[in-house]
Amino acid sequence: MSQSELINAPATDLVARLRKDEITPLDLLDALQARIEAVDKSVNALPTLCFDRARDHARALMQRPPAERGLLAGMPVAIKDLTYVGGVRSTSGSRIYADFVPDETDLTADRLESEGAIIYAKSNVPEFGAGANTFNDVFGPTLNPWNTALSAAGSSGGAAAALATGMAWIAHGSDVGGSLRNPASFCGIVGMRPTVGRVASTRRYSVDPTLSVEGPMARNVLDMALMFDAMLGEDSRDMLSKPRPEKSFVDAVRCEWKPKRVAYSRDLGITPVDPQVAEITRAAAMRFAEAGVIVEEAHPDFFEAHESFHVLRARDFALKLTHHLDAHRDKLKPEVIWNIEEGLKLSPRQIVRAEHQRAELARRLDAFLREYDLLLCPATIVPPFPIAERYVEECDGHRFANYVEWLAIVYAITLTGACALSLPCGFTRDNLPVGLQVVAPANGEAKLLAGAKLMEEILGLDLRPIDPRAS
Repeated sequence: MSQSELINAPATDLVARLRKDEITPLDLLDALQARIEAVDKSVNALPTLCFDRARDHARALMQRPPAERGLLAGMPVAIKDLTYVGGVRSTSGSRIYADFVPDETDLTADRLESEGAIIYAKSNVPEFGAGANTFNDVFGPTLNPWNTALSAAGSSGGAAAALATGMAWIAHGSDVGGSLRNPASFCGIVGMRPTVGRVASTRRYSVDPTLSVEGPMARNVLDMALMFDAMLGEDSRDMLSKPRPEKSFVDAVRCEWKPKRVAYSRDLGITPVDPQVAEITRAAAMRFAEAGVIVEEAHPDFFEAHESFHVLRARDFALKLTHHLDAHRDKLKPEVIWNIEEGLKLSPRQIVRAEHQRAELARRLDAFLREYDLLLCPATIVPPFPIAERYVEECDGHRFANYVEWLAIVYAITLTGACALSLPCGFTRDNLPVGLQVVAPANGEAKLLAGAKLMEEILGLDLRPIDPRAS
């Protein structure tokens, strides 16, 4: 296969060829390096490369029999710059860590390598993952490949832009308030927030945070299921981690399960939505009827989501980053300082109230998803916005109170513990991608992925990588 054919091929096809020794991981790395050299200067998605390390790992893996090379069998994977990879510069998008090189690899990346992933790059992030727009003072902004004057969203913006432009086949991301789902929507790829515990992760400052999860990103649903399978499994170093299910999620996608009844909501009852985004996502959701699925417009009550999320997010920022505020305040962006200080001001009564609200939100959604197989809504309430705007300040006549509130349609789902993904579902009049958020109950990834695969087939969008496009 030519390098161009390799770049355009699905990850599942390439892994099948790797297992047969029809291609090698070195072939894939060569194709990636050439592609990155050709296009990354236009989007700034992968600022840290480690191809020497990757080729050393690839050669070592190739010494094993094909059956012993793991689920990924030598497939290259990009790792988000919030996650440490031993011997590779890991900045977290912060000047505090601008030159930091960790000795050890975090659990998520370690698990991927144990399944035959070849890590070749770190993807760009906003500082400490804060804010759904990928820019920082270390590497600068990541630009949207569909229009390089616009944002790729965040915080997994570098990963999403790399996938959209053929600089990755599969990529690692993480999600608190939509950090897997927002960039997937903006860049026209697929990103999934799994159930807490599906993917083991390193927990440095608090052992039981449940807002944040690690998850997979890819160009299509089947490739994402493959990536997800490689990330799964319990680990004694993460007390929340779950055992690997007996049935793979690749098999779940291929089982041709389809929902009987799904719900669509324009706004979950809690947020403004750009009319064009609402129109595109509703039209996509209604196409489920072509497969004989009943589609109704409904949603549970998410009224308390704003208050609960802002309190619990601020608490997590204070837990994780107060020591940086004390020692390096001058190196933190204003939004991070604000979030830490909001957390430090919280009273025990506020935290108790927020946790009670979260529990009630989870109960409501679980009851709702006993009546409907899936809940559908926009993954992001606006199309990609100008990169110079730090965040969305206004939508459809509503002005947001802070830099996080525009993310309510995703953080409401975060609070419930449900699993969710963003699936490309159409394009605006300016040819910008729009994502449909698909939601299933906690531990319901098999239905989530199978339902998303059915929708992907119905919509029939071209999900091959693109060359970056200037405005």
